[in-house]
Amino acid sequence: MPRQPARASSGRYVSRLTGGTLAIIMAGGRGERLRDLTAHRCKPATPFGGKFRIIDFVLSNCVNSGIRQISILTQYKAQSLIQHVQHGWSYLRGEFSEFVEVVPAQQQLGPLWYRGTADAVHQNIELIVSHRPKHVLVLAGDHIYKM
Repeated sequence: MPRQPARASSGRYVSRLTGGTLAIIMAGGRGERLRDLTAHRCKPATPFGGKFRIIDFVLSNCVNSGIRQISILTQYKAQSLIQHVQHGWSYLRGEFSEFVEVVPAQQQLGPLWYRGTADAVHQNIELIVSHRPKHVLVLAGDHIYKM
């Protein structure tokens, strides 16, 4: 008999794997090769196809895969990204432990900014532990793909 997905308290079916997964989306990229497009915003906040931003692809993939605990780590010119996420992705339900949170770079371990993906995760380890995830999925916020 095939395994049935677990039912979340919200009544939705949630995979046993993705239900306890925290997605960490790396969204601090400068996007130097995009020049004028990223002069005033980080690469994940760059408009794509008229009404979308690049980060919408990874966020949509997470939600459609059942991952509804998402932290977005930012660094470079994040204001337009923060506004976009707050206005477009605020429908997740906190009472069901669903969230999309934007985490600005905070120089947790000294005066240096993030020095890459591993360092960004390391500097936010307390945040990750505080959510008590079963699994942590680290994703790039500037890739366009469909899962």
